[in-house]
Amino acid sequence: MAPRLLVCDGCCCGRMEKGNNAVPIEYLKNAWKEHGLQEYVGLSISGCLGPCSLNNVTLMMNGNERIWLGDLGTTEHYEALVEWAKSISNDQEVSELPDLLVSHQFKPK
Repeated sequence: MAPRLLVCDGCCCGRMEKGNNAVPIEYLKNAWKEHGLQEYVGLSISGCLGPCSLNNVTLMMNGNERIWLGDLGTTEHYEALVEWAKSISNDQEVSELPDLLVSHQFKPK
């Protein structure tokens, strides 16, 4: 089964009226289509993923491995997700997290 990236667009994530940054859903969908990533890294736009103490949360699932990212707030963060997915599609396995995203990784409680 291919890795899957779940991007939260739930009760808090992307809600600018709550002071959070927008989640660029259309940008991500277009990037996945443009680069043919869906076969290698599934993209799902999800309702609430949890850890609501963070905002703009994503979850990369690969078998039993879970990589949680939170507080994604800039275009560069989402561009890094696309680049990460492209590297996975090239290498056929989950590669190292881009440097820009390392500080956003967390372990849910």
